[in-house]
Amino acid sequence: MPAKIISGIETAKAIREEIAAEVVSLKQLHGLNPGLVTILVGQDPASESYVAAKNKTAHALGIHSEQVTLPSETSEAELLQIVSEYNSNPAIHGILVQLPLPRHINEANVLFAIDPAKDVDGFHPVNVGKMMLGEQCFLPCTPNGILELLQRSGIETAGAEVVVVGRSNIVGKPIANLMLQKRPGGNATVTVCHTRTKDVDYHTRRADILIVAAGVAKMIKADQIKEGAVIIDVGVNRIGQAASGKAILAGDVDFADVVTKASAITPVPGGVGPMTITMLMKNTLQAAKQAAGIG
Repeated sequence: MPAKIISGIETAKAIREEIAAEVVSLKQLHGLNPGLVTILVGQDPASESYVAAKNKTAHALGIHSEQVTLPSETSEAELLQIVSEYNSNPAIHGILVQLPLPRHINEANVLFAIDPAKDVDGFHPVNVGKMMLGEQCFLPCTPNGILELLQRSGIETAGAEVVVVGRSNIVGKPIANLMLQKRPGGNATVTVCHTRTKDVDYHTRRADILIVAAGVAKMIKADQIKEGAVIIDVGVNRIGQAASGKAILAGDVDFADVVTKASAITPVPGGVGPMTITMLMKNTLQAAKQAAGIG
């Protein structure tokens, strides 16, 4: 029997409707309009596309959105000055610096310069530390989106064997930590696999929930999972181009091979991807409420 498809498109739509309604309420009851700024340095096509999508989503939800586009030769000092100005801007509650940055700019210096109270990407060490401790903070958008997908799909995580393939600071490490925590969507037993893991297949075949964020197209096959596993595919890999010019995408999981063995699976595209921008908007809403002292 084919697996249940966990639709990020449908889940993101439901969450965005909740956000939009709360934005209207904040404006009517408190005169508060959540504000987000996206800062783009250079002309990377993928980054331009991501930033455009973020701004489009913000506008659709009623969130005030500003975009700062800078030439690739912008100095680190100039970028840090712009970040500092937005740190002090009361109309802006969330600051997002689009990565990657040009090589001459130290990404850590820029990310660490963002006020933690406006770090809606959840990358500042203060927010990372709070996440590790299970305290209130801005959670990284993709891991938080995964949690929402699991919870809203009715997938039980407590006591589950969760295997994460990939140990990036953006997805692998934070989702492993979040699923370990004593919280809704957590309480799992978590194993993290990476490039030096001796027998990845041994671990993936034990997983009740398998989260794959390795960046290798179709690396996980049906013989690497157990019957009835839940598969969360974070990978987005360009594997070709259609006659129309549109990119052909594949996840880190061989969907066609795995779909009849898993109990539930996220597709690529249309799975985890739509959740990331949605959770960015949710963090921006949270930042505005916190700045205004609204519970």
